Amino acid sequence: MQKPGFNENRIFSNEKKHSIAINMLERYTGSPIKDFQKQVLLTNFEYYMQQFQKITNCPAATHGSAMSVIHSKKHGVSLINFNIGAPTCALIIELLATIHPKAVLLLGMCGGLHRSLKVGDFILPMAAIRGEGVTSHFLPPEVPSLPTFKVQKFVSQILVDQGIDYRTGVIHTTDYRFWEFSSKFKERLYSQRAIGIEMETAALFTAGFASKVANGALLLVSDLPLRRGGIKTKSSAKKVFAEFTDIHLEIGIRAMSEIADKGEVIRHYKW
Repeated sequence: MQKPGFNENRIFSNEKKHSIAINMLERYTGSPIKDFQKQVLLTNFEYYMQQFQKITNCPAATHGSAMSVIHSKKHGVSLINFNIGAPTCALIIELLATIHPKAVLLLGMCGGLHRSLKVGDFILPMAAIRGEGVTSHFLPPEVPSLPTFKVQKFVSQILVDQGIDYRTGVIHTTDYRFWEFSSKFKERLYSQRAIGIEMETAALFTAGFASKVANGALLLVSDLPLRRGGIKTKSSAKKVFAEFTDIHLEIGIRAMSEIADKGEVIRHYKW
């Protein structure tokens, strides 16, 4: 007799999804599943891949049909460039769920909204506003988008140990790229009291929770879009990369490496 709510098609569907997801992860990144480390960093930028190789002295990145990945076995860390946007961020989390990572950390960039922020500041988000469209496929709209607390706590301790100041707060995640030119959008943004705005964090937190993938984010303020002349340009972006990429990466690598070395069980909150 079947148990109440039992659906044999659901089991087959999950197994089939698992098989397809593994195939997709290898195909999209160009890397065999065996090379993926249990600690994963995420980025939107190829420059981060290049600097990661220099810092870790690991083999070059592989490029698949949609993304790229680089692995440092010495540090126990993989770095994936999933490109941009909430849909691809949610997708890579679902794909990574097949390898049961210990922790995933987004090294992202955001526009700083609070008047006290400056370019180069770090933000450790405590929650994200679900202003994009993808998270509705994972959880009802009333469910908040939150990171795994222990991952954020781990990163926070590293920042403190290195004497690096940082901010916490709520991030607004949007799928509206040119929001800076919409007065209506900006009025709503002011009322939300968000500290920063970008395009992936809510998808990371929500898809991670739904997929049982421990995750967090460390965001770098790359521009100040609500101030005159504060919108990021090609030249200002190049300056941000040159000045802040290495320290951003070093914090992320150290966080993931120490999670690996100390054997912390992040998901179930054993410290």
